[in-house]
Amino acid sequence: MDLQKPPAAPPAQPPAQAPEGCLVVAIRLPVRIVVLVLVVPVRMAWDALVVVARFLRGTVLRPLGRALLWLAKALFVWPLIGLWRYVVVPLGRVLGWLGNVLLVVPAVWSYRYVLTPVGHGIAWLARGTGGGLAWVYARVLTPVGLAVLWLLKGVGAVLAAVGVGAYAGVAWLARYLVVLPARWVHAWILAPVGRAIAWCARGVWLGLAMLVRGIGFVLYWITRVLVVLPASALWRWVLAPVGRFLAVLAREVGDALGHAWRIAGRISLVVGRFLGALFRWIFVEPVRWAYRNVLTPVGRLVRDAVLRPAARAARSVGRTARQALAAARETARQARADVRRMLFGEPRKPSEREALVRREPSEGETRTLGRSTTALTKD
Repeated sequence: MDLQKPPAAPPAQPPAQAPEGCLVVAIRLPVRIVVLVLVVPVRMAWDALVVVARFLRGTVLRPLGRALLWLAKALFVWPLIGLWRYVVVPLGRVLGWLGNVLLVVPAVWSYRYVLTPVGHGIAWLARGTGGGLAWVYARVLTPVGLAVLWLLKGVGAVLAAVGVGAYAGVAWLARYLVVLPARWVHAWILAPVGRAIAWCARGVWLGLAMLVRGIGFVLYWITRVLVVLPASALWRWVLAPVGRFLAVLAREVGDALGHAWRIAGRISLVVGRFLGALFRWIFVEPVRWAYRNVLTPVGRLVRDAVLRPAARAARSVGRTARQALAAARETARQARADVRRMLFGEPRKPSEREALVRREPSEGETRTLGRSTTALTKD
């Protein structure tokens, strides 16, 4: 078991940068200064627009979007849902039932009780017709065909025996009247003429090839001298240095833009914090001080000196009014009871039998564990 700690790995070295020339160093500082001066107003305007956009999004656009969304739901979504749920779906079910009753059921019935028996009959008839045709082919057409074939073979043998002699004569005449003269004409006339024409065409082709090669050689050197060499010199001594300079300038401008954008962000953050602090000390802190040291004591004074006594007075007035109303209701109730007694006499009291039948607990009785006072379980 190895108890020794392995040596620590050396720290990773940053990638070595290529040495920069004096031209790059001379271009970098003025470019960064100019770009910083141009970018700072743009970044501050951009940050101000971002703050305004966030404020508008939180206070105007989001409520407006929610209102428009609700309005769109109320005008389009909910009517479409109601139309689909209460019109299209019931209508589709009705149409499906009608299609099933008017199309599917009659089609199934006609297929099962009309087309299937007719198809079986047609298939039986076709099988019978095919069997009859097969019998005719096997018993009638095949013997007749074999007899015709035997007859044709006999006629062919006779004609072949007669035509052998005629073929030999025709072949001898064609050999001596056509083939041998054509071979002589080809060997002594056409072949020499063709070789001469081929030799002339080869010479003409070689001459044309040499002419085209010479013209191409001349055009190559003219193009090389007048176009390629000037273009190469222009690329090597003008365009390539200018391109390298423009590449260095573009890279430095890009780096300067990034650097200036970050610095402008820092400057914009500092300016924003300064303006926020200024706004806080000019407006927020005075308002807070006025609220804390002026409005709060005044409010407490008004609450303790005016509102609470007014509330107590209102509560006492309300209590007095409620008592007066209760007394008036009690007086009216007694008056109605007196009028009822004068008109109809004293009300009849229930007898003991009726009290037992009603099986209701008396006023002083209470429900305990040993005694039930309900109407169903009372002893």
